Amino acid sequence: MFYTYVLFCKDLKSNRRIFYIGSSSDLKKRLKSHFSKSSQYTKSFDRISLVYYEACLNKTDAIRREIQLKTGFGRGYIKRRLESYLKTATVIQK
Repeated sequence: MFYTYVLFCKDLKSNRRIFYIGSSSDLKKRLKSHFSKSSQYTKSFDRISLVYYEACLNKTDAIRREIQLKTGFGRGYIKRRLESYLKTATVIQK
């Protein structure tokens, strides 16, 4: 299996919040690298949470989905899909 995943990252000092979107063939190992601060892009964030993932049967489909979720439409999809979570986390940005 290949996975496309979304992390919700927060930097408490600057109040910066982002969705990080990626793909991997080993989701547990990849998440471990994000949580241990050994991933270049997410290491500056204080809190990192896995908020969404999808499984694909091949690598090409997972990468295509990652690219799709990184578009404006894809980010809108993520916000709509996670609407309840984001409300409870009080982080919806408009």
